[in-house]
Amino acid sequence: MSTTEAEFIQLRAENEALKALLAKHDIAVPQPSKFNTGDAALQPTANGLSQTAKVQLFRRLFRGRDDIYPVRWINKAGKPGYSPLCTNKWKPGVCKLPVIKCSVCSYSLYAPITDDIIRQHLRGEITAGVYPRSVDNRCHFLAIDFDDADWREDARAVLQTCLDNALPAALEISRSGEGAHLWLFFANATLARDARRLGAALISATCARTRQLALKSYDRLFPNQDTMPNGGFGNLIALPLQKEPRDLGRSVFADENLQQLPDQWAFLENIRPLPQSLIETVLTKLVGDRHPLDIAYAEVPQENVDAPWVRPAKPDIKLNSIMPKAVKATMAAQLFIEKASLHNP
Repeated sequence: MSTTEAEFIQLRAENEALKALLAKHDIAVPQPSKFNTGDAALQPTANGLSQTAKVQLFRRLFRGRDDIYPVRWINKAGKPGYSPLCTNKWKPGVCKLPVIKCSVCSYSLYAPITDDIIRQHLRGEITAGVYPRSVDNRCHFLAIDFDDADWREDARAVLQTCLDNALPAALEISRSGEGAHLWLFFANATLARDARRLGAALISATCARTRQLALKSYDRLFPNQDTMPNGGFGNLIALPLQKEPRDLGRSVFADENLQQLPDQWAFLENIRPLPQSLIETVLTKLVGDRHPLDIAYAEVPQENVDAPWVRPAKPDIKLNSIMPKAVKATMAAQLFIEKASLHNP
């Protein structure tokens, strides 16, 4: 990022921080007389969805922390990254980067996310991200990241599991075009732990349905942790509908055949987020009484209808692959098993 670009982003962040301060004290903010609406993403849709309605819809679905947001940058070596936008960043005598990290700096002054930030993102002036988990360890969406050679098949398989269970899912082709994010939306602020349990259950149910030992391209869940780590904000995820990738057919939402949906906003408007009260019901439907991380085969039908409390015997499964002599595992908050030495049956 050049010095001019950095100064521009810093000035805009300071402007947004001042607007937020004025709004906090009920002081009216003067509105610009002219506003650029040239980008198609912000033009009114055929069904009358206005620019303002689009921004509100976007913020409602892709809602994370409101008090802070990350912005994408590219360094002099051409390497991209994301950092939380701080209005004091690089200020002489104030900012101590790179000696002191932003997360532990006593002079950090983060800019809040606003409607105008979303407009800038959709117009391509910035590429913004979101921190999914709030300070009370709740979230409004779950995202599953697929990023490997088999991402197409795996993402489609999990999407199909969502469709089969009437879950409000949206499949986004990633910025690079070589991966995908599967978004699942909640109607209420949901504990990150419950959201992640649902994500694990979706993976397990998909593995059981497709008879796979693992989804090789599955990378991680967002939120990435159940609770907020000390001295950090948790993992961020880039917001969708980024202008430059969108023009190339990326960072857009696709159907079960990975074809770009013709009307992105009509699709988003029709999403009905999942109420928190239904999560346990969905979990039971997906994995029954098994743990959400259990990838065992689906239960065979109950043979003895007169004694439904008697569990049927699980069928013998013959594995053709050569099994490893040892499997490495680490017991922490959960049991983590290395997949490198495992094989599909």
